[in-house]
Amino acid sequence: MRSVTQTRKPPATSSTGQTRKATTPAAAPPPPMGSPGDAARVPANKGRKYPAEVLRPEEVTALLRACSTRAPTGIRNRALIAVLYRGGLRVAEALALLPKDLDLASGAVRVLHGKGDQPRTVALDPGAAALVERWLTERHQLGVTSRRRLFCTLTGQPLDPSYVRRLLPRLAARAGVDKRVHAHGLRHTHAAELAREGKPINLIRDQLGHHSLATTDRYLRDIAPEERLNALRARTWEP
Repeated sequence: MRSVTQTRKPPATSSTGQTRKATTPAAAPPPPMGSPGDAARVPANKGRKYPAEVLRPEEVTALLRACSTRAPTGIRNRALIAVLYRGGLRVAEALALLPKDLDLASGAVRVLHGKGDQPRTVALDPGAAALVERWLTERHQLGVTSRRRLFCTLTGQPLDPSYVRRLLPRLAARAGVDKRVHAHGLRHTHAAELAREGKPINLIRDQLGHHSLATTDRYLRDIAPEERLNALRARTWEP
């Protein structure tokens, strides 16, 4: 029985006669956080329903303090939190803003493409406007033009929602906030505070961009039940 031998090819040589070593292509580095490639990522909790967790004012303040007040990214993130919390914007609405959509002197933010592609004007208080103004100054010093999205990377590229999804829990852990912190939770907190302050429901509807008062009523029933709680707490019982 004959044995079968395999013929090996001689190693490749260079023009100088030296043997070249085989190389394997280097793996491409992962895209930076907030890059356009993040758009294809699906949230791990997509499709799940979680109960709303409204933040206390001091918890939001702790989130802001967890951001750097000197680094450009910290200044940007403080402004983003301010817009989500004090304007009640959806994260997609906030990330779509351009500098021209803001009139900080009058405290107005124009959302051109809200849910259902409906435009609306949102109010922003002076404290939140000051944080946004600080970011506008910083991005101008970085050379980012006004044609770029308001909330962008330090090179002017759009931020992706996946960046915000990772950012807020990280800040919450740093700030010692035990609740589940996410962008829509800041919108919940905004709505709950307006209801707690006694603002009319039609004002809250317009600020949030709801299509009907019934939607706003359902929205507030869970996150701002103060009226019901106060009424029931007033009952007396002597065991």
